[in-house]
Amino acid sequence: MARIKPFRAWRYNRDLSANIEDLASPLFDVVSKKQREALYSNPYNSIHISVPKNIETQKRTVEEWKAKGIINQDQIPGIYVYYQHFSLPGSKRTYIRKGFICFIEATDWNSVDSDVLRHENTMPHSVNDRIDILAQSQMNVSPTHGLYFDPEFSLEQYMDESMKNPIYDREDYQGVRDVLSVIHDFEVIKKFVAKLKDQQVILADGHHRYEGSLLYKQQMQAQNPNHTGNEAYNFHLMYLTNAEADDLRILPTHRLLSGLKNFNKEELLHKLSEDFIIKPLDNPNDVNEIILGKKWAFGLLFGKEAVKVRLKPERITELKWNFPQVVKDLDLTVMHYFIIEKALGILGKDQRSSEHISFERNFSNCLEKTITGEVDFAIITQDISMEDVKNVCHSGYTLPQKSTYFYPKVISGYLFGSIKEDEFTLPFDIGF
Repeated sequence: MARIKPFRAWRYNRDLSANIEDLASPLFDVVSKKQREALYSNPYNSIHISVPKNIETQKRTVEEWKAKGIINQDQIPGIYVYYQHFSLPGSKRTYIRKGFICFIEATDWNSVDSDVLRHENTMPHSVNDRIDILAQSQMNVSPTHGLYFDPEFSLEQYMDESMKNPIYDREDYQGVRDVLSVIHDFEVIKKFVAKLKDQQVILADGHHRYEGSLLYKQQMQAQNPNHTGNEAYNFHLMYLTNAEADDLRILPTHRLLSGLKNFNKEELLHKLSEDFIIKPLDNPNDVNEIILGKKWAFGLLFGKEAVKVRLKPERITELKWNFPQVVKDLDLTVMHYFIIEKALGILGKDQRSSEHISFERNFSNCLEKTITGEVDFAIITQDISMEDVKNVCHSGYTLPQKSTYFYPKVISGYLFGSIKEDEFTLPFDIGF
């Protein structure tokens, strides 16, 4: 099952690390254009290798940083403990998402024997970008996020002990406090390896980066007649957190529809009336509260106007996609079928690559874009439960793309993981 390894991280040198918050950057799929330009102005910010302006520049940057000692490789392999302290709007509670970063063998998630299960689809152009970055730099520039299962919380005592001596402790762009430490004790590391070896990991975030690693592995394996499965290209950098923890938060991702030919709000609502109960709302800002906890309910934003739509229960049997019932019953499946395919005419098979569909996690941004006319309308969704994610994974099917937003996002820049053979191989045999 899941095969994990300690590794020797590449990290910024001691002098630069003193201001690690100036070197960290958001992941490629959440960094805004404005953020990018600001971060690019710092020649040593991690964005230069995580979201490079071009691939050739990224490769040269990695080589230059190594040669000049901008980043150095840790001498002793370890598992890197990573805690994220955060809060959510409207709540006084402080959450602590606890996890650790290691290498994990990349296995084909289309196989029933895969060690890693995906829960949503990917978009091809984003996967290609990630393959290019990995192939050129031979570097995992940011860990993906996976979920393991430990109801006894047996690893937490070792992570808490490690956190008494943090490497970094800073606040990031999200207002999240990110703390990193490392475990070098091989006997303790073996406990982490043993905990994962009989499990399947659920990929929470980073589907494009993981698929990029998987496809790169397949390319390299095809070129290597002496492939053993232990080569560096078989492995992928992952941040693993306990799915049993109460500090795992999933936020909704809304849909923006734009560029629709001859779009007319009244025609859309008329088409939806066959399947949905429609209720105009007095205030668009009330959408989230009004749909909260209501099955198959969505908010539609049209500029300064908003309506609540909720599927008529008897209409669920009209959902024609060939999915198991556990997938058909999901809010997001209902939305993609009844609103986007049936009412708008964008077939399910075309939705992953449709230029008319984009994604936005911030409600205020959705509202602004509809008011300014940047988009035709927005579909406001609810969050999905961890239980639904588990059920879909184990059904062998996937959620629609961009279905979950595990908050907070992991940041780039605290460490990097090399898959160059001489940098990946452990300096001595420790049984991994």
